[in-house]
Amino acid sequence: MRQRGQRIKKGGAESKDRWMITYADLITLLLIFFVIMYAMSRLDTEKYKNVTESLQLTFNSGSGGGNSVLDGSNVLTGSEKPNIADHPAPGSDPKSSAAPAESQGPKSGEQPLSERELAFRKQEEQLANLMSMIEQYVKDNHLENQIFVTDKPQGIAITLSDQFLFDTGKADLKAGSEKMLAKLGSLFSQLNLGTKISIEGHTDNQPIVHTSKYQDNWELSGARALSVLRYFLDVMQLDPDSFQYAGYGDTHPAADNATKEGRQKNRRVEITVLRQLQR
Repeated sequence: MRQRGQRIKKGGAESKDRWMITYADLITLLLIFFVIMYAMSRLDTEKYKNVTESLQLTFNSGSGGGNSVLDGSNVLTGSEKPNIADHPAPGSDPKSSAAPAESQGPKSGEQPLSERELAFRKQEEQLANLMSMIEQYVKDNHLENQIFVTDKPQGIAITLSDQFLFDTGKADLKAGSEKMLAKLGSLFSQLNLGTKISIEGHTDNQPIVHTSKYQDNWELSGARALSVLRYFLDVMQLDPDSFQYAGYGDTHPAADNATKEGRQKNRRVEITVLRQLQR
């Protein structure tokens, strides 16, 4: 009787602790679930690799070292074919077989560039080439004191001195300036990405003389910018939709109007190839 009582008591203690096994299994499954959800929340291939390796070891240890679902085995798919990436053909180089796939697209974890982003990159290449060619032309023709090329945030700015383009108080182009404008026009015609070109006329703060046909510096600056624009449209036959022009008078000085040298710098026409794409 005593042995029977002891056996019953022992069996009751075992049944009382069995819930801990089920609870431990549940906690383990929840942990695996949240680890997988966290790993899939971001496109991080390194993190995914670490998680899969960890789960792979867990499943392998629980199944006696057999094939794992994460190895690409036929446990779920029923496929009899081995994973080619894990089992390359004899004598082949796994790195060489993976090289073409890497060269065809962006690197892992990088988003492919949109069509507009590719167009902007193409435009930047064209602007860099444009600036290089104009600088070389200016240097070859010894025009450093008449033409200035700068790379500004809004685009490539080509500044032409009024002495190079016009006579005092006039807006008719000098004959000697047409060669340079023709060179610019031929370069502009090669910009095929809808680039906008802005032509701006500027003057110093000195009043217009009575002999001039223009009422003030506003009219003179606008007329000079229009003369340059007309050359590109009428002579070079460039697309009118690619251009815009304006006259600013003396409101946008580049130097101090108190000196003769400063006033000379302010009398100019600026042609800017803008960093923007037409919609």
